Amino acid sequence: MEKLVIEGGKPLSGAIKIHGAKNAALPILAASIMAEGTVVMNNVPELSDIGVMLGILRSLGCKAEQTGDTVTINTAAVHQFHIPEHLMSQMRSSIFLMGPLLARLGRVELYQPGGCAIGERKIDLHLKGLAALGVKIEDDGSRIVCMASELTGADIMLDYPSVGATENIMMAAAMARGQTTITNAAREPEIQDLQNFLNTMGAKIIGAGTDTITIEGVQELVPCTYRIIPDRIVAGTLMIAAAVTRGHVTLQGVCPAHLTSAIHVLKRSGVQITIDGDIMGISAPSRLKAVERIVTSPYPSFPTDLQSQIMVLLSLSDGVSIVKETVFEGRFKHVDELSRMGADIRVDMNAAILRGVPRLYGATVEATDLRAGAALVIAGLAAQGTTVIEQIHHIDRGYDRIESMLRSLGATINRTTPVAME
Repeated sequence: MEKLVIEGGKPLSGAIKIHGAKNAALPILAASIMAEGTVVMNNVPELSDIGVMLGILRSLGCKAEQTGDTVTINTAAVHQFHIPEHLMSQMRSSIFLMGPLLARLGRVELYQPGGCAIGERKIDLHLKGLAALGVKIEDDGSRIVCMASELTGADIMLDYPSVGATENIMMAAAMARGQTTITNAAREPEIQDLQNFLNTMGAKIIGAGTDTITIEGVQELVPCTYRIIPDRIVAGTLMIAAAVTRGHVTLQGVCPAHLTSAIHVLKRSGVQITIDGDIMGISAPSRLKAVERIVTSPYPSFPTDLQSQIMVLLSLSDGVSIVKETVFEGRFKHVDELSRMGADIRVDMNAAILRGVPRLYGATVEATDLRAGAALVIAGLAAQGTTVIEQIHHIDRGYDRIESMLRSLGATINRTTPVAME
């Protein structure tokens, strides 16, 4: 298995452009099959998750290719409604095909999705929302079959503002008969991007970014060319990396409005941030301050996807900080690995108490999920000595060649592949 080897202690310096958002690209790739013809998407990151989604689209009959950050999908021959189990097990976002396949073919057969093991992530809200649109569902606990001779608009109240459920319902409702209203909808920027993509294809959707989304169903969508928004989690990760290494980094092509909560927390810790349009500058003093309390919650609150990364910064800040995780109960798996590097962290139920230490030390650690892996990379950049990170396939799911990104900012980081023994 490949590993990342990091020589820590070097401040990051320079400028870097933020790549497209994985969490926007995946549902938009799924939605592409709702129009018959050729869809072109720009600013799509080259990630393992994107590769899996393109593989699923090919299995459904699409012709799908990625060249650099451009993806071209010909959906004319979509005929298959069965998503292979081995592909679904690799990525949770495969669930996004439910709404589009129901809209295009009236049927979908799939399995419980895979992905990072960060806690229980049921798809009940997806199924309840689709059932409200007239979908008949057969679920034996593993294989799920959904059928609808016609989708019909409905008023749907989500018990929780689930991003995935909001997006699946939006996609199905875009081609349903009549009007659908989603109340207590998720408000993430990626949902706004999906709305903009669907509307570019001819859908009639308003309200994304608020807690109420209204969809007027249309009979047909048409192919388009579309550009994916920048990845706010990648931007946040690099902001934190710049701060903990006491560097001076300029991020280009960001959307500061998507990073309000992260900017607020970093400024409270003493990080200096300047903003000029889509350009953001980050620098930090020699010693950062603890942040008394951070609570993860759905957007626009502090994102759970930056929780593990911000804990690295707090581990190196003066004072005691508390991080409360309210989204995923399994998202403290990085704590043991950070503790091996010298962090002082105690977990009590869904809260982590961090006492800042003078420095971290290099160690051999394991990425247990995507964002935990990103946190360990940040820790390795700041640590004294050499850090080796194993199981880095998790990191490749969300960061486009993370070692190349960081080397461009002066980090000493390399990907190694063990030599096979004969």
